[in-house]
Amino acid sequence: MTVLTPRVKRCELPASNIKVFYREAGAPDAPVILLLHGFPSSSHQYRNLIPLLAEKHRVIAPDLPGFGFTEFPPSYKHTFANLATTTLQFLDALSISKFAVYVFDYGAPTAFRIALQRPEAIQAIITQNGNAYDEGLGAFWDPLRSYWASGDKDASNTRAQLSEALLVFNATKWQYEEGTARGKLIAPESYYLDQALLDRPGNKEIQLDLFYNYATNVKLYPEFQEYFRKSQVPLLAAWGKGDQIFIAPGAESFKRDLPKAEVHLLDAGHFAAETETEEIAHLILDFLKRNGI
Repeated sequence: MTVLTPRVKRCELPASNIKVFYREAGAPDAPVILLLHGFPSSSHQYRNLIPLLAEKHRVIAPDLPGFGFTEFPPSYKHTFANLATTTLQFLDALSISKFAVYVFDYGAPTAFRIALQRPEAIQAIITQNGNAYDEGLGAFWDPLRSYWASGDKDASNTRAQLSEALLVFNATKWQYEEGTARGKLIAPESYYLDQALLDRPGNKEIQLDLFYNYATNVKLYPEFQEYFRKSQVPLLAAWGKGDQIFIAPGAESFKRDLPKAEVHLLDAGHFAAETETEEIAHLILDFLKRNGI
């Protein structure tokens, strides 16, 4: 029987002492859609999208280490390389070898790193404000570019300034609301939950480490783009055009390497799936059907 309501589960990865918290719905033998969340959220951001996709697909949304309710040892190094490795271990534990992937924000470089290692595993990409081009980096990234240029990950003054600017409630709420179409409301539990999890002891240090490490993703953008050119993987961009973090030119840039990419600029912000859930689900299901997935 197909279960459309997301079930919450844990997957233990004994080799790395990690317990991945994830949400799942759909028939076990259906084609897989992997949903990878971004900063500062978790699989919770897909709570409304999952049931819409689960009628014909097995939908799986894990919490990356440092987000949501995934448990990890104190020794875990929070880098995007490790996020990709952990996600691969999670997929292997569930015996998932092929999947379409929905990427958002941090989920994009995580998935694209996986693509460099296992290009044959990814059947299609849906990118919702998940970037792979310099053109997609908005002014939001200017302070982070300065942080990267300093070459000092542990600069206490810089980390304190970034924490006060980007890891506080008003900044979290802004990410959800900025660029949202007038008259549409964001469910407040989304940003309240995100902030509560950000405020856990030690978590802000994790987020600051990932801010610094994001520079390694930018350096990999040319490799991600080469993967697109070589694979010609089917790609759908459903992008909130009001996003000030990953701006609309980033969506259009995919067409440079994937001429058949389908790009839809939605009247929404960074967290477009919060307000345009049904439209995004319709775009995804139609796109996957036309691509035989």
